[in-house]
Amino acid sequence: MNRRYDASGRKAKAQAQHDQIVVIAEQNFLQQGYASTTVTTIADAAGVSVDTIYKTFGGKPGLVRAIRDRALLGRGPVPAERRSDQLHDGHLDGHTIIHAWGALTTEVAPRVAPILLLVRDASLHDPELGSLLQEMDAQRLQRMTVNAARLANGGHLRNGVAVGAAADILWIYSSPELYELLVVRQGWALDHYARFITDAMIHALLE
Repeated sequence: MNRRYDASGRKAKAQAQHDQIVVIAEQNFLQQGYASTTVTTIADAAGVSVDTIYKTFGGKPGLVRAIRDRALLGRGPVPAERRSDQLHDGHLDGHTIIHAWGALTTEVAPRVAPILLLVRDASLHDPELGSLLQEMDAQRLQRMTVNAARLANGGHLRNGVAVGAAADILWIYSSPELYELLVVRQGWALDHYARFITDAMIHALLE
């Protein structure tokens, strides 16, 4: 019993340290910039060794992945992606599903877009980040392809809209660049932004 308790305690402590490093890395990247932030700076702020960060994350690109993954969870105990998946478990119509996606966007976009935009800007001078940006774009497109296929399988897509075309549309409306244009530059409120992308996706895919 004591061994099981100790193992659980060590796991919780390791997870807390992991989360702390990710939060500190995100703060430093967004405040100081990607290039100006060093692994040593993050390690010192987190009270861990540089080796710990390299072993756990593999350096700054791995930290970016961890920040992105944490942001995609959204808010609350159930990850946003799982909640999105659950929309297809019942008998919801396509309009309801896309409205729910719009609501999830207000949770996820403000958390994930800043770090993706940071990577995009830093990739102009860092080939490694250019590869990371392509990787994350491809992963988002893969996810949108899954969402599009589920709409098709549920009979929700308008006639003539192929899964590939639907995936591209979802990919566009989930892009950090669109968030940047409308929320960051134009100052749109999140609920306004969510209504816009919801209406646009419905018009493009269902009506």
